Amino acid sequence: MKNLTKINIAKVFRYTARILLVLASAFWFVFALLSGAEEAGGGFMGIVKNSPNALPWLVLFVFVYISFKMELLGGIVIAILGILTVFAFDTFDSAITFFVISFPFILLGGLLIASWYLSRK
Repeated sequence: MKNLTKINIAKVFRYTARILLVLASAFWFVFALLSGAEEAGGGFMGIVKNSPNALPWLVLFVFVYISFKMELLGGIVIAILGILTVFAFDTFDSAITFFVISFPFILLGGLLIASWYLSRK
């Protein structure tokens, strides 16, 4: 009975993390794509000219894909990414910024690691 409970908890962690990671990845990619588009000329061409700013966020999609295939590795990489954002975006200066940018990735990476741990036999 305990294994069934651990497996159910692992599934909740796994699917929660996966869904939220896909949503967060899409949000940050679109945000980066559109945030400087107006300054780059606006409209479709402004988005095209601003697209290099969004390319680093495509790496996040790769990490999310890895987390779907290899839960432990993906969880570690995403948690490390969350820690790196603390330094890259100076999120330690503002609690709001930390909880919007860095903390979700640290938490979701931790959920993937916990899911992997709970689903081991």
